[in-house]
Amino acid sequence: MLIKKKNNQTKNLFQNNYIKYRTKDFYKMIISLFFVGFSTFSILYSIQPILPIFSKKFFLTPSESSLALSISTVSMAFGILFISPLSNLLGRKKVIFLSLFIAAILTIFCSFAQTWLEVIIIRSLIGFSLSGVTSISILYLSEEVDINFLSLCIGLYISGNTIGGFFGRLISNIIVHFFSWRMVFLIIGSLSLFFSILSLINLPSSQHFKKSNLKIKFLFKRFLLPFKIKTCLILFLFGFLFMGSFVSLFNYIGYRLIMKPFLLNPIFISFLSIIYLIGVYSSPKASFLSRKYGKKKILTYSLYIMLLGVLLTYFNNLLIIIFGLFFFTTGFFLAHSTASSWISILTKCYKLEISSLYFFFYYIGSSLFGSFIGIFWFFWGWNGVFFILNFVLFCSLILVKKLSNKIKII
Repeated sequence: MLIKKKNNQTKNLFQNNYIKYRTKDFYKMIISLFFVGFSTFSILYSIQPILPIFSKKFFLTPSESSLALSISTVSMAFGILFISPLSNLLGRKKVIFLSLFIAAILTIFCSFAQTWLEVIIIRSLIGFSLSGVTSISILYLSEEVDINFLSLCIGLYISGNTIGGFFGRLISNIIVHFFSWRMVFLIIGSLSLFFSILSLINLPSSQHFKKSNLKIKFLFKRFLLPFKIKTCLILFLFGFLFMGSFVSLFNYIGYRLIMKPFLLNPIFISFLSIIYLIGVYSSPKASFLSRKYGKKKILTYSLYIMLLGVLLTYFNNLLIIIFGLFFFTTGFFLAHSTASSWISILTKCYKLEISSLYFFFYYIGSSLFGSFIGIFWFFWGWNGVFFILNFVLFCSLILVKKLSNKIKII
């Protein structure tokens, strides 16, 4: 009887180690990870408004210039598979700090690049480094946060990503207009350096992290195991498809609005990224909706909202198209937050592998679809993009239908 009582006390003590809602550690964690996500996506997307300048400076075609962005997301996707296992050796907090710290230093170095090759090499290293943030942050949350508030915390972290992506594009536009493209990297790199040090000081240390050695054969086998789990495989493919559709829509809607009958100024089109800020509201909201209606229903409704958004972009009316982008973006962030939280609670044994593979497919979808859907734009214009986006979202719906309503912990 005494042994049983001691076991229960030990179990309760272990459960109390999880970060609770509205505690001091909760606020320190959320603020730290918010700014980590903010810095990551500021670094990643601040280059987007600079691409036309690169075309002029280095005598590049638009597709060659866009390589500066796509090389970062591709290297980030593959970096996830290599850097994530390091967190089992070094610890989650150290990897998050080092990843952002190195990426910030590299961003500052990029401001001194003299050739296009130097820009590409540095940007690929930045993407590889940032993979330690994108893959480990949600893993850290899934290990340290009370499961009742995990979805909310993931939603708040994604909000930081959203604001960072918007801020990176916006501040880049302003700095380029008044100063130079080099100043963009210098300012965003310095700001991110500050936030990386802030995360080292304020982010609570891991309480549930277990150190393990790096054995290549063992790691390879563990990375193969999630492919045998149906729910994991479906969510991997889902992330690949819906992220690809999101990037593609925003990549090519600008071309549609520059042409007749709209003939909009590119500066006005760049301000459409304000729509991304919907994610600040819809990402945390997904937590409450998932609890009330279930994750499968929220994923399904999110895709219907995205489909409605795509449908509205077909009309030759600017106001209707903006509403379409609003609906599409809302659906995307609801889906992204829900899928991320689902992935994070699927397993107790393979958290690292499943989380890493999900984000690998997520960012590969971002890179591949951005280029692939360009073929449909080239031959059929917006009709082609409209068709393929609907096809991809319907495929995503079919995948979600195959998910179980009950979440099985593996």
